[in-house]
Amino acid sequence: MASIYPIIFCSQIPIPLHRSKMQEEMSAQAKLAPNNNPTSHAFHRAIVLSSLLVVLLLSSSTAPASAEDPPTAPTKPPLISRLAKDPETSLYTISIKADRSPLVVDLAGSLVWSTCPPPLTPHGTVPCHKCTGAGDEPFNPVTRECSSSGPGNILTSFPMSANATDGVMELYPPEESFAVTGKCAPRRLLRSFPAAATGVAGFSRRPLSLPSQLAARRLFGNKFSLCLPFFATFGDTPVFLSTPDPRGFIDYTAPTSIPYTPLLTNAAGGGYYIPIKAISVSWHGEVSRAAIPAGALDLDLANNHGGVVLSTATQYGHMRRDVFDAFAAAFDDAITRGKIPMTTVERVAPAKGEPFELCYRGGFPMLKRPAVLDVPRIDLELGDGATGNWTLFNGNYMVQTENGLCVGILPMDDDAAAGRRGGMHVEGEPAVVLGGKQLENNLLVFDLEKNVLGFSMLLDFRLSGCMSSKFFRN
Repeated sequence: MASIYPIIFCSQIPIPLHRSKMQEEMSAQAKLAPNNNPTSHAFHRAIVLSSLLVVLLLSSSTAPASAEDPPTAPTKPPLISRLAKDPETSLYTISIKADRSPLVVDLAGSLVWSTCPPPLTPHGTVPCHKCTGAGDEPFNPVTRECSSSGPGNILTSFPMSANATDGVMELYPPEESFAVTGKCAPRRLLRSFPAAATGVAGFSRRPLSLPSQLAARRLFGNKFSLCLPFFATFGDTPVFLSTPDPRGFIDYTAPTSIPYTPLLTNAAGGGYYIPIKAISVSWHGEVSRAAIPAGALDLDLANNHGGVVLSTATQYGHMRRDVFDAFAAAFDDAITRGKIPMTTVERVAPAKGEPFELCYRGGFPMLKRPAVLDVPRIDLELGDGATGNWTLFNGNYMVQTENGLCVGILPMDDDAAAGRRGGMHVEGEPAVVLGGKQLENNLLVFDLEKNVLGFSMLLDFRLSGCMSSKFFRN
């Protein structure tokens, strides 16, 4: 009986030419694998041998088309899968594996990896300074550790399943079954993950990420959306959410419904960057623009420095110290000038053990719709090509603590090195990281064919939400 974890070894042992259907599928998937660049002679020799093997296995599939070749495979329907947020780690997981064991969602992750049954779990782990997070090794985005690779490195096929969707609801029955190529990793690489998690689902634009593999195999468009912490869709599909509009439900992926911004590409990492040019804070008509140094938010591709990146592996937003200081001054100024007369809103020290720097207490008024506290807005002013700015409303940055309301955006020097929760777990040296707090209850549409990102902003302020869809209600 065939194993559910078929494998491809980097080996010198001859491989029989007869192959199962799943092995042929995996050979086709292997075309997606990025090149490794190991420094040791042994690694180089292994990679050369494995590359020759892949060429042999794929030679028939890459031959010129002939009259006897079957017709092009039809496009398969888009997919939808549940997401969840772990209350202990604040990480997001996706239950798309066939056994429903959750995988941690990593927007910058380059591949899918998981623990595997013996004897398929090889290798040890190496510390963060030897890991880039941008290669094809299993990588923990929280601890910055990876599974060491070598001549015995394994590619394996993970069985998965999800419902098809028409953008209104998931389609029954049955679930669609499929497989994606990934790698095995030891259980110790799961450190700092949710208790039930078995690995990572990478969502970057790299060829072995989950969205890239699904797009290549199902031919439904290189596009996916996230509505944290509720669901993810894969493929070119609308996403209908409720609205006070008389139409009831509208497609929130349409350019007439939400703004879009170009995505920037950083070849040194797999993260998604957006072109923010300025940051301002406004409250009750008073606007304070952060005095950020010229060029401080720009992405320097040559040095993997700067830019504004999105992260699902970081609980709160982070700003490089020079950017944070300018932002903090603008926020304080907006609070001082914008507060309603006769109210006492003042800055206070954060509670002991909390990672925050900007905390306030006093008479914040209430809004009627939605019924939330009236606090300043943070406007991320986007660059050329964007159809609107990104505004952070209260639920996307304010955190209630015992000492008052604190801004869930931290300076980068106050990170996990001191053992604090909410540390920054992002490759390179970005100027700003938008973490999970900034991304929640916000429909994010990653259209990688057009290289743009759609963002609804906090859906509460549209009197909608990720849970207002009809998904998962059949």
